[in-house]
Formats: sequence, C-alpha cells, structure tokens
Amino acid sequence: MKYLRTAHPRAFQGKTILLRLDFNTQGEWRMEAAIRTIKFLLKFKTKIVIASHRGRPKGVEKQLSLGKDARNLGAFLKERVHFLPQFRFGKIKKTVAKAPLGSLFLLENLRFLGGEERNDTKLGRQLAELVDVYVNDAFAVCHRADASVVAVTKYLPSYAGLELEREMESLSRVLRKPKRPLVVILGGAKAHDKLGVLRCFRRKAEWFLLGGAPANTMLFLRGMDVKDSVADKDPKDLERLKKVLSFRNVVLPIDYKFAERKILDVGENTIRSFISRIRLARTIIWSGPLGLIEREPYGRATLEVAKAVVANRKAYSVVGGGETVGLLKKYSLDKKINFISTGGGAMLDFLAGEKLPGIEALKRR
Repeated sequence: MKYLRTAHPRAFQGKTILLRLDFNTQGEWRMEAAIRTIKFLLKFKTKIVIASHRGRPKGVEKQLSLGKDARNLGAFLKERVHFLPQFRFGKIKKTVAKAPLGSLFLLENLRFLGGEERNDTKLGRQLAELVDVYVNDAFAVCHRADASVVAVTKYLPSYAGLELEREMESLSRVLRKPKRPLVVILGGAKAHDKLGVLRCFRRKAEWFLLGGAPANTMLFLRGMDVKDSVADKDPKDLERLKKVLSFRNVVLPIDYKFAERKILDVGENTIRSFISRIRLARTIIWSGPLGLIEREPYGRATLEVAKAVVANRKAYSVVGGGETVGLLKKYSLDKKINFISTGGGAMLDFLAGEKLPGIEALKRR
C-alpha cells in the first residue's frame, strides 16, 4: 500500500487529486479529521476534488445535498470550496482544468448516483478521468465496496491519506497486542454487527461489558422477556449470537430502566459493576451507547461510563461510532480519549479481523 505521508512530492506536485472523505455524520467531527490531509496536499500546489456522501438517498434528495458541507469545510480551512452541484463530468473536468492551483472543489452527494453503491466501474472511470491521483482518507466507508472507494482505484495511482493511515495503526495496536486487562464495551442499536469483535477478542478480553441491543439480545436468548426493547430478532442472527452465551467474560446488565415496554438504559447497579472493571483496564475499546442517549434520563449510564473511561489514565482507550463520539464531544470528553475512530461499522469490521474492501483496493495499487 502507498501512503500519502511517505510518497515522493513528485507524485502530487501540481496534480489534481480526487480525495475521498466522509461527511456522513451528525456534526462535523469527521470533516475536522480530514483537515490535516487537505492542508498536506495543498502544500504541493495541487487542485483537490473532494468526493463524499450523506445518508441513504433514493435518487436526488435536496435535504441530503452537500452544499452546506462545502460552506462548512471552507470555514474550517478559511479557503473557498467550490461546490459542484451536478454530475456533468465533462463540464466538471473543464471547470477544474481552468481553475488555478490551490483550488478546492466538492462534488455533490455521490449516493445521488445509482452506480456508487454498486461499485460501478463506469462511474469509477468517470471519477478517475477528472483527476491525476486518488487519495482515500475516509476510513468510515472502507468496509463498503463503493465506486468511489474501490472501482476508482483501478484507473489511478492510489494512496492512503493521513487519517486513514492513523486509523489502521491505532486499531492494529489494540487488535494485535492490547495491554491487559482489556475491557471491550459494546452497545448501540444492533447486536449482530458486534459478533465479529466478540469472537475475535474472546480470548484477549478480560470483560465484554454489554448494553443496548447487544445486552437486550443476550437477555432475550437467556429467556428474559425484553418486551419491545431494541434487540436482534432475525433467526439467523440469533443462531449465531447463541454462541456468545457460553463466553464467561461477557458481563450483562443486572438492572435496567424500563419505560414504554422497553429497556431504555442500564441501572445504577450495572453502572457500578461496569465502572469497577473499567478502572482495572489497561486497554479499553468502546463502540455504541448503553442506552437511549438522545432522551433524558436514559443517557446517564453512557455518560458515567465515559467519565470512567477518561478517568483511567493508565489505559489506552479507543472509541468509535457516531453516537458514542457525539456524546463524548457534547460533554468535552473527547480530547481525553487516546484514539477516536472515524469509523463505526468499519472499525468493528477491522477489529473483527475482516478485510475491508477500501483498504484491499489500495493494497492492490
């Protein structure tokens, strides 16, 4: 794999770069994470065409346009970012060609194009024809085989951006040789997407602390009536998740906050149980809130766990997932985390030891 950080300046000097980023999150923290790579590329007198997406549109949906992102990015950089609202590739190429070196452009939402999520080779070629070099700095989409992530690399010299390289290094550290005791905290709205991490860290983690859908699903499999709580109910997923019942290092909630026939948070005894283990950790991996954090008072457990994680200064902490990171930022706790991953699903897949299509595509180039 070729890395932006170690590449020869000639690879970029005076070139037009297609930079894949990911702005698909509430708030602009992923955008902030990309500033380092943008400024690095601008040092080489480049032109940068940024590609990203937002949401899951079915065709063109104005509310998911990236026009606002162009303005926000310009404010971060204190530079004008030219927004390209239509995918007229011939016109885009002429516009970029006429622009002076140092110009920045942002394409419209790539998912307005049907070929993006199909990894369409034609779309990959059209994107490639706009530029000279491709840089992927969007770890959060590397688990998806999209045209702007995989197909485009077939036609261009391709590099991993600064943030993508940092993601791989930081996550590899906890995947390969985590300091023990290791605590893995898993929550959020789905259980099946955590199964790979549970399997991969079964013999590495001292404790898995489960909340949210992972906990509710395990409780359901144990025979508890979780009523209308968020839990995985697909028979195939449940069959795979049954194996987790035998894991002796899984710690489930011992009390809960029920409302509207749902478990909306874990209780005070569970909070104390989780915090006692977090205090002993030397490595902490966390993905997903423990309760319905957008509604008071059901974010209490997640906040108390967050405070315990940042209070443990002896532990190396890794946190990922938009909701979890959003809560950390809301309470100004994010700066005390050793590494915040820009990926949700991508982080889980990487930590499960799976091959990510976006990273594999860069390895082939």
